[in-house]
Amino acid sequence: MPKRSDNDARTFLISVAAELAGMHAQTLRTYDRLGLVSPERTSGGGRRYSQHDVDLLREVQRLSQDEGVNLAGIKRIIELTNQVEALKSRLQEMAREIDELRSQPRSKSTALVVWQPRNKR
Repeated sequence: MPKRSDNDARTFLISVAAELAGMHAQTLRTYDRLGLVSPERTSGGGRRYSQHDVDLLREVQRLSQDEGVNLAGIKRIIELTNQVEALKSRLQEMAREIDELRSQPRSKSTALVVWQPRNKR
């Protein structure tokens, strides 16, 4: 599934998004209710679709029509794809942190640790 980008700043009315995705506006409303796509809302409650939303709608249509996946399966695919993307992002973040820590100079410790065995009773 496509990633979010700066193009997401543009939003489309439901009629435009439906045309761009090759669907009826009612289908977009249904997909919103089912949680397949979650467009932003205006203060009046109107849906505003980003380019990412339109791309996702196209992917939903492809999975449904070309691959024969039902809507519940598509929803699960979307959830898992989002989870994988979030994990990849977190992994990259952690790798950067590790690289940063490795590049910092290390100070040698002069601490002394004294170990004594426990008294046997």
